Amino acid sequence: MNPLYELWMTTGFPYLQWQMVVMWIVVAALLYLAIVKGFEPLLLVPISLGALISNLPIHDFIMQAPQGGEPGGLFYYLNQGVKLQIYPPLVFLGVGALVDFGPLIANPRVILLGGAAQFGIFATFLVAPLLGFNLAESASIGVIGGADGPTSIFTASKLAPDLLGPIAVAAYSYMALVPLIQPPIMRLLTNDAERRIKMKTLRKVSRLEKLVFAAVVMSFCCMVVRDAAPLIAMLFVGNMLRECKVTERLVKAAQNEVINVVTIFLGLCVGLKMGMGEGHEHLFLNSKTLGILLLGVVAFAVATASGVLMAKLMNLFSKTKINPLIGSAGVSAVPMAARVSQDLGQKYDPTNYLLMYAMGPNVAGVIGSALAAGYFISMLK
Repeated sequence: MNPLYELWMTTGFPYLQWQMVVMWIVVAALLYLAIVKGFEPLLLVPISLGALISNLPIHDFIMQAPQGGEPGGLFYYLNQGVKLQIYPPLVFLGVGALVDFGPLIANPRVILLGGAAQFGIFATFLVAPLLGFNLAESASIGVIGGADGPTSIFTASKLAPDLLGPIAVAAYSYMALVPLIQPPIMRLLTNDAERRIKMKTLRKVSRLEKLVFAAVVMSFCCMVVRDAAPLIAMLFVGNMLRECKVTERLVKAAQNEVINVVTIFLGLCVGLKMGMGEGHEHLFLNSKTLGILLLGVVAFAVATASGVLMAKLMNLFSKTKINPLIGSAGVSAVPMAARVSQDLGQKYDPTNYLLMYAMGPNVAGVIGSALAAGYFISMLK
């Protein structure tokens, strides 16, 4: 029987743990939401598959570091993009190439909605120490409230590398679940009449305005919050490539090949953080992770509510009304949050198109969360 026993021991079956089996159920639930319900499959599917791989007894093979001149495992090298903060700025390059800052330039007051949504970040920063997290960890957890996965990874890798896994998982999971989390909060804080508000048509913004805006805002933000410069700079580099109208091939590459490849690798690496650690402890199924997930959803809910309430407050002092539903787009989940505003608004009035208006606070939220992260890094690193 010895040869059979030795063959059995070369497989992964003897090393299965109950935590892995529990995570298979979690993976199945995430894949169900992504494939059947259509909740941001571009994020959830790679994350789920990475989580499945990390919860098979093969961690020592796929995450093996280089030893004695021998190369490491594939995912060891892919994970360096997270560790060395390469992936987040590259994602921002693609986002910049995809978004149009025209709605924000045409209606600059909606920047207040993007600013208000950052209240979720700072509120969580104040609450997290009550659960035993230090200030650097609290800041990293708070950034989850911006619903910005790349910024959360960027911040955590600087301030709380030990919590990078659960923070990345929470941030990307809540980004993917924007269509599930935000609508109940939006309905709770608005009435039927407010949801039906039709906003004034936006003026057309010239190419020169967009280019000047990108150059000025990039320079100003990078100089004011230098620690956010990698994110802010790449965001506006991508946007200027888009708006100059003479670099079509580069824009298409940033919009498609670059961001798609990075999304696959980043999603897989985030999922790998939901498995077993090097010391054979589970990185996800522990009390600290549960605290991060709880604080993350609270931060996200507060950010959503703050944006909606700011829009209602602005309507008290303005003749030109804002539909409060676009206030929820002040979080930086681009363009998911803007689409949620559009979809919910059309449920109450099919002729009301809010997507373009919601993109204003949405892109303002991208800038706001990056600046908030840079501020925390500069103060706490």
